[in-house]
Amino acid sequence: MSSPKAKGSRRNRRRSPRKGRTFRHIPIDELMRRLGPLYGPAQTPRPYDPTSELIFTVLSQHTSDINSYRAFATLRETFPTWEDVLDADVDRLAESIRTGGLARIKAPRLQEILKAIWTRNGSWDLSFLREMPLPEAKTWLLELPGVGPKTAGCVLLFSLGRPAMVVDTHVHRVARRLNLIGAKASADEAHDILEEKIPPEEILGAHVYLIRHGREVCKALRPLCGECILEDECPSSLIAGKSKRGPKATV
Repeated sequence: MSSPKAKGSRRNRRRSPRKGRTFRHIPIDELMRRLGPLYGPAQTPRPYDPTSELIFTVLSQHTSDINSYRAFATLRETFPTWEDVLDADVDRLAESIRTGGLARIKAPRLQEILKAIWTRNGSWDLSFLREMPLPEAKTWLLELPGVGPKTAGCVLLFSLGRPAMVVDTHVHRVARRLNLIGAKASADEAHDILEEKIPPEEILGAHVYLIRHGREVCKALRPLCGECILEDECPSSLIAGKSKRGPKATV
């Protein structure tokens, strides 16, 4: 009688939704080992306090980094305190953040968020979230008007040093192509999936490296598979002659 086949590590396998097939993904420690030297030490993008990070992240939605910083700078110049923002005429507030786009949507949303923070906390200081269990801190932020997993993650990871994964379009795309998440997993779902896979001490690095890799190599329409340091472990590689299976590279 032949011996049963050895099973691979369950840690690096994900069940495919199609016909129950199982696909491997690159181990997280190997992912970090390869991308770390390529992109250098991971650093938080901004030295903002939690409330500033929250407001900045709302302003950054559906616009470029340059326009986000311009809008935030103009907001703080025009309204030096959060009380000033909360009490501002909404049209004047919208004009101050016009460079960030969607100003007439974002302006009332900022006021709704600030009102909720003051009502619930009696202060603009959100540093208490550092001491909360991570799921509770996330829930507190997600209960604010218009705050989703990405915005909550930015506040927790960048301002408070909490191991909350932040998934933007680049992280989502690269994670799907590497099979770290399911082909049908949404960006919101990806936050929790990746947090379970990635050690807490590697969360910031993984976020920074996957963004850089998505912008510079694993691009949306024309991924540079021939230049990719992860190509041999990628089930979505477009290198000719590969017989790999997984999400198509255009996802």
